[in-house]
Amino acid sequence: MPHPASPFSSPSALEHRFADGLAAMLESHAGLGVYILVLANAAYDAGLWADLAPALARRHAELAAGIAESLRCGRKLGEPDDDVLVFLKLFAIGLDHVKPVESRRAGPWEAMFNPIRALRPPRISGVKFESLLRPFDPAGFHFNKPFLAREIFWEGALAGKPARLLYNKFPFARLHGLLVPDPLRQTPQHLTPELHGWAWEICAESGTPGLCLGYNSYGAGASVNHLHFQSFVRTDPLPVQDPRFIHNGGAQAYPLPCQRFTDADRAWFEIDYLHQQNIPYNLIYSTGCLHLVARVPQDRGTLSESCRGYGWSEMAGVVSLFSREAYEGLSAPGFEAELADFAPVIGKRST
Repeated sequence: MPHPASPFSSPSALEHRFADGLAAMLESHAGLGVYILVLANAAYDAGLWADLAPALARRHAELAAGIAESLRCGRKLGEPDDDVLVFLKLFAIGLDHVKPVESRRAGPWEAMFNPIRALRPPRISGVKFESLLRPFDPAGFHFNKPFLAREIFWEGALAGKPARLLYNKFPFARLHGLLVPDPLRQTPQHLTPELHGWAWEICAESGTPGLCLGYNSYGAGASVNHLHFQSFVRTDPLPVQDPRFIHNGGAQAYPLPCQRFTDADRAWFEIDYLHQQNIPYNLIYSTGCLHLVARVPQDRGTLSESCRGYGWSEMAGVVSLFSREAYEGLSAPGFEAELADFAPVIGKRST
């Protein structure tokens, strides 16, 4: 049922609706996909974890018993293969070993120990990059799939457009959602001036302090070719927003080229130039501001295997790590060297 008010009208409304929706989803849907989504979102937030852990443990036991019985009897599981594989990995890990996400600072950067996110399917993030524009594929994964209906957090009109906000199944930010403008238009993940302005307006008019929208172009960490932004809320600035860096008026260089804009039209001029050059990029919209990071494609051979999935979060200075060793071993110089490897060669504009 559509909700008339913006999901971002106030921080308390967003937080309560987010938590209540997860609890209701777990109660009313018994499938693997919902269980995985609720588990991953609860693990990101210590308060949610405390509230939902007992119900998650009961559902885990029910699902494990049902899957085991089906396999013993040779019955088809009736669940998407991606969800089955993720659950089997969780079962192998053991629910007792799944803990809330941890975080720490390494210089100006943030490291997150988030092993559940390592289980997510690669989708198109592992596909060879050829062009920023890839035609929408109705047969591929997209946000109009009927089985995703239960994962919708909010649906209604937002900044003059129909929009849909879904939970992120494998979150890596606070109150992390997938915001899809006009989903029935089936627009590919290729930003337009209209939708750039729409994202800018949402942040400008939000009643939720700290609301940001992240965007991954194709070739820059986008895993679904259906135009969407990633909504999240920060209680403190992202590293890329730190005033110490040159693009924010400070003296310290960022590890790779980053531009900050306070004018939407000027920002679009730069985004459009990257389109012309076929250069991938990541965006972070915030109130009256946009940070733009141009980068090499995720399949560039010079990148290490561990960082090829980096998207807007890593380009903004927040890295999710999947092993305790990598998390504890991350150093500021090491992460800065990884980011520097993403620096692209951008051609000069013709005069």
